[in-house]
Amino acid sequence: MQATAILETVIYADDPAGCAGFYVSVLGLEAVQEVPGRFSFLRCGAQMLLIFAPGPSLDPVQQNGIPTHGAKGPGHLCFRAADEAELLRWAERLTELGVALEHRHVWPTGRSIYFRDPAGNSVEIAEAAIWGL
Repeated sequence: MQATAILETVIYADDPAGCAGFYVSVLGLEAVQEVPGRFSFLRCGAQMLLIFAPGPSLDPVQQNGIPTHGAKGPGHLCFRAADEAELLRWAERLTELGVALEHRHVWPTGRSIYFRDPAGNSVEIAEAAIWGL
């Protein structure tokens, strides 16, 4: 057997709802569910982005049997751009919205841009070609 897709990715934020608002307004993700102070769930195409508050995720009582989990410090996630033209459009949009681009990188097979979400997570948008996709 071989896994064929990632269904969900988790990042952590002290204010999941506030962080989710960034992903909705800046990247166009769709809000699906929220429990204030605990989590926000967002749809990104055929995948889900989950934003958890770190405290409740580490509390076995609040996890209701789900294994505890969490991370310390900022996390990282990368969104897919089909090609360089789409990546340039994202860079323009982010700049127009006042989101500071932290870094632009040229890989051997494509390009990517980096910025931060309100929780300090490192967010990247990259051409799919950097992974041969």
